[in-house]
Amino acid sequence: MTRPRKSSEPTLAVRAVRTTQAGKAIYAFFVAGADLLKIAEISRVHRDAEGSLQGFQRKGIKSHVQAITDFLDQGPVLFPNSIILAISPRARFTAARGERPDGDLRVSEAGTLRISLPLDGSRAAWIVDGQQRSIALSQAKDKTFPVPVVAFVSEELAVHREQFILVNKAKPLDPRLINELLPEVDALFPRDLAARKIPSLLVHRLQTSPDSPFHGLIRRLSEDAPGAVIIDSALIKSIRLSISGALGALAPLKAHGDAPADVDGMYRILVAYWSAAKAAFPEAWGLPATESRLMHSAGIEAMGLLLDRIMSRAAPGVDMHAHAYEALSRIAPHCRWTSGRWAELQRDWNEIQNLPRDIKILSSHLARLDRQYAFAKVA
Repeated sequence: MTRPRKSSEPTLAVRAVRTTQAGKAIYAFFVAGADLLKIAEISRVHRDAEGSLQGFQRKGIKSHVQAITDFLDQGPVLFPNSIILAISPRARFTAARGERPDGDLRVSEAGTLRISLPLDGSRAAWIVDGQQRSIALSQAKDKTFPVPVVAFVSEELAVHREQFILVNKAKPLDPRLINELLPEVDALFPRDLAARKIPSLLVHRLQTSPDSPFHGLIRRLSEDAPGAVIIDSALIKSIRLSISGALGALAPLKAHGDAPADVDGMYRILVAYWSAAKAAFPEAWGLPATESRLMHSAGIEAMGLLLDRIMSRAAPGVDMHAHAYEALSRIAPHCRWTSGRWAELQRDWNEIQNLPRDIKILSSHLARLDRQYAFAKVA
């Protein structure tokens, strides 16, 4: 039997059931909703001064919290939704004495769990799932309302993020938040999530590397950069399509058999092409999407498809930046990113929207321009 250590720290004691999964202790218990935020903190996603990703939780949604609080305050209600916590190994469990009942499956044991309440105001647990419910329960009139909790023992942020992603995968969680967290977690994910990890990692490098033409220009949920003008999801989608498409310029560099993906090679292609785009369209680069359709999601996706055409025909060993710039500079006089009218499309420059139809017609037009002027040079 495990006995609690003597400590000067106060604790919250609850009756609990303990089991194990993957070598980690897991506890199930009930606690008064008002006590949740006394023992657990919400780890908000943000970036520190060095640009490293911290936390994992999205920003609180006030309307959602208020709706839950109103529901709890309307009288006796059934609210069995469990909260998932990660708790510190400092938590101590004392197994209950006595014989097990006949027919016990012996997959768990009952006892008392004691969770520390540090005197310095810090928390010994972290909310992995249920932050909105936890806030609502803390604001509800009935401070004794019991809420079910499932808690696993871990202080590792990577494990918290892994569980957060897996729990929220099927919920209406902002996919941009999942995309930003994926590169920070070293774990095996379902196939659909695994396919999003490399594009998300590449976008992170494009945002943070000084040699990237996108350095500081990408809008992400974890930071509020005033100069960021390109939404991360558009660039992630463009890269994902290039990797997964049979004719994508990045497709030959994806994992094959026992060979891992050549992420560095993908990054070099992206930097070469988009640096060439910056040089070929200097008047349209770095502006808000309202002033430049090149920086708009529609422009990013259309130019991403053009990347596949241009970079796929680069000869081995060629200067990729020079190759891309030569192709883009030929079509530059015919592009209308910041003013004028796309005559062939019968659209003013700012009428192009982030809609599948608009992206398709813009992509097709850029491909026609590339073919026309590339073959004109050959002729």
